[in-house]
Amino acid sequence: MMAVTSETARVETKRRRFSLGGGATGPFIGLIAMCIFLSLATDTFFSVRNFLNVMDQVTVIGVMAIGMTLVILIGGIDLSVGSVLALSAMVMGFLGNTIGLPFGVAILAALLAAALCGTVSGLMITQLNMPPFIATLAMMSIARGIASIITDGEQIVGFPDWFSNLAIIRYGGFLSATVATMIVLAFAFWVFLRFRPAGRALYAIGGSPEVARLAGIRVKAVTVRVYMVSGLLAGLAGVILSARLDSAQPSSGLGYELDTIAAVVIGGASLAGGVGGIAGTAVGVLIIGFLRNGLNLLHVSPFVQQVVIGVVIALAVAADTLRSRRRH
Repeated sequence: MMAVTSETARVETKRRRFSLGGGATGPFIGLIAMCIFLSLATDTFFSVRNFLNVMDQVTVIGVMAIGMTLVILIGGIDLSVGSVLALSAMVMGFLGNTIGLPFGVAILAALLAAALCGTVSGLMITQLNMPPFIATLAMMSIARGIASIITDGEQIVGFPDWFSNLAIIRYGGFLSATVATMIVLAFAFWVFLRFRPAGRALYAIGGSPEVARLAGIRVKAVTVRVYMVSGLLAGLAGVILSARLDSAQPSSGLGYELDTIAAVVIGGASLAGGVGGIAGTAVGVLIIGFLRNGLNLLHVSPFVQQVVIGVVIALAVAADTLRSRRRH
């Protein structure tokens, strides 16, 4: 009996060692298979230059997806991230270019505004007992409206060179400052979720908020902080996008919330909460990035690309449903 138990433990240890966690192993295999196919189907896909271009393209969604991972882990949803991105960019542009504040101060104010949006969403959910879908849907409209009011719908262009260079210059010939920021954030939050008690608490809340409360976790306070972080990272994504485009537009981020949620779900997270992780989200972001890049290289119509990505999202949600049924 002891031998059987010992052998089972060794098998489980090996399984965990070679698993990405959070249901990400399957999506990772799918990512590798897709890259192999696109490498054979196109002449330019498998190159360092193309890989670096994809990394630049997914940075905005990647930063937002980190925050969305935390939200989905606790069983929530945040539909406001695209609008908060636009609001952050407009606040930064207005304060830095129109008002003339030091640009570093403008960036900090933009991040503060984004964090405030997330905090308000969290308070609506915890204090007013609003469903996350409704609370963040309301914030999506509010933030987008304020972003448009700031300049009456006009875009702001022409930022300092040092700011735009953050997204242009590749240090060491590989990574720009914005891509490096995404990678550092991903690693930091991976460590947080995997090794810190506060990170493990998010899984407990997603599994059962009542059980988590009885275990001593301050569910409402944690929920507000999670939405605040989601808003803050959406604001940072707005700053990054503005650096890439050298402009801030109130229409920025339209539809980004769907791409962000899709990346998290494709990476193996469960919309029911309690399942997922940063590693899986990174895989999901890369799947979306490489899929779009590959379809562009294959000269596939943008309209057809929407259909293909929609099918991928549907398959990911279907896989999540099947996993949930097996667990129960």
